[in-house]
Amino acid sequence: MANKINAGKNKIVAILILLLPAFLLVFLSTRGCEHKFKELPDYGKAVDYHFVDGLGKSYTSKDFKDKVVVITTLQQTCPDSCAISMWHIDQAIYQHIRKNKKKLKQVKLISFVTDGNGKPLKDLSFLAESMKDNVEGYDPSIWYLAKGDAKKVYDFKYNKQSLLKKGKEFFGGEAFMELMLLLDKQNHLRMVNRGTSEGTIRRMYQHIALLQKQYDKALKKANMAKK
Repeated sequence: MANKINAGKNKIVAILILLLPAFLLVFLSTRGCEHKFKELPDYGKAVDYHFVDGLGKSYTSKDFKDKVVVITTLQQTCPDSCAISMWHIDQAIYQHIRKNKKKLKQVKLISFVTDGNGKPLKDLSFLAESMKDNVEGYDPSIWYLAKGDAKKVYDFKYNKQSLLKKGKEFFGGEAFMELMLLLDKQNHLRMVNRGTSEGTIRRMYQHIALLQKQYDKALKKANMAKK
């Protein structure tokens, strides 16, 4: 019995000796090194947009300097089933921002309300009331309803393709109404995702988190340089 126990101990020791160099290599290669992670590509500066919110206040892109902005459209008659899913944006993006205001205070949502054919809707009051009723803790200073020309914001080439493509396969014949844009603090386009499903909207939140991580890393590096 004692021989079996000793044999087992010897086997464990032998395995540890074999694995120790690998453990040391991992430790030495990671100690003191910055954590590497994928950074979002930069697709260039977006247009300088402007809009009027649901409370009648005017904004321009300059008001969102140093903010991370997600641009979407919304359709008043069917906000949860036409083009962009308001409910999934609420659950997968907005609620994360609302519940983590301190960490994500610089992240904003801007939804341009259209008539279903890509044209601006003049009266946002009905959808504004619907947001209050259907979005938990709705805060118009985080999620802006926008009256303005969304096409100008989406007038962009992404992977050499225009976001203003037309076709019967798109809602209202306009591709842009199904898309979400992620703009960084310098108003540069960093990501485009479809907003038609839970999976693609959750992916957009992952891109937001990655961009936030990139800014956190840059801030940490700047603070270390000051010391």
